[in-house]
Amino acid sequence: MEKIKAIQIVKPEELRIIEMDKPVIDGKNNVLVKVKASGMCGSDVGIYHGQNAAATYPRVIGHEIVGEVVEAGPSAKKVKPGDRVIIDQVTACGHCYACRIGRPNVCQHLAVRGVHIDGGYREYIAVPDTDCYLLPDDLRYEDAVLIEPTTIAIQACSRAQITSEDEVLIMGCGALGSRMLSVAKLSGAKIIVADVVDEKLEEALKNGASHTVNLLKENLDEKLKEYTTDAYGPTLSIDCACTKDSLGTLIRVTGNAGRVITMGFSVAPTEVTQFGITSKELDIRGSRLQNRKFQEAIDLVREGKIDLHQKISHTFHFTDAQKAFDFNDTHDPSIRKIVFTFDN
Repeated sequence: MEKIKAIQIVKPEELRIIEMDKPVIDGKNNVLVKVKASGMCGSDVGIYHGQNAAATYPRVIGHEIVGEVVEAGPSAKKVKPGDRVIIDQVTACGHCYACRIGRPNVCQHLAVRGVHIDGGYREYIAVPDTDCYLLPDDLRYEDAVLIEPTTIAIQACSRAQITSEDEVLIMGCGALGSRMLSVAKLSGAKIIVADVVDEKLEEALKNGASHTVNLLKENLDEKLKEYTTDAYGPTLSIDCACTKDSLGTLIRVTGNAGRVITMGFSVAPTEVTQFGITSKELDIRGSRLQNRKFQEAIDLVREGKIDLHQKISHTFHFTDAQKAFDFNDTHDPSIRKIVFTFDN
């Protein structure tokens, strides 16, 4: 059996470059994709550090997966060899309650590539052709990995039922927060971005935010009163920081009858009071992964409504994965998005 190389998290804090059998196509996984690039997401970092409650070990991680189809079985109708594709990370059973009501992203038997089953930090992956989506021709593989976090943002905005009447707070402006801003601004809503890095806040203003707040230098509550109509507070708050205290903070600052979208996977206790939610009749809504949003994201890119070009701050060859994770842990302010490449 031919071997390929992959990045595996053996257990928390232990990363190895391993050899594994090269995948072969079959009746279900009927296309073979040569991986060209795969992004580093906060959830990948969480798996590495043992902070992702959903993950199982040992695991080949990576769920932002782009590549070239190199083989297609007779049942493959959607793609053909030579096609440049991105791969949906969600696999679902199709028959549980969540699947029956059209929400396979929270399937009872959900298996996410790179979390519950081996993902895209490897040289080749076999998947169903139905999980592949064609990339825009002018988009580099490295930039194309950002389609996946864009789908996460589309999902969150869908769950939030965002409208042009909203005054939105986005907490955190890293890779996810910047994608959230690019999607949320399409609604016409007024957007406030909060972060701790001035450079990221300056970029947010250039990219469509109306106001920003530096959480280390400014009082969030006071600034939100200043920046929202009649000092009402945000009508919608989206947690892209996902820290221990961020959910409690958003519940505190969101205005009456508002919505709070939580996306984090921490299992650390966070202080939330019933009064904080009930007194303002807030909707607290989880948003997980994405629900068939890839084509929507790709169409927005093709139409020029979302720009993914040159948004990657750092690339590493996948065999330098340990260096990449160590660098990410420095929290260098230059980091926006780290991507692994797989070509020799």
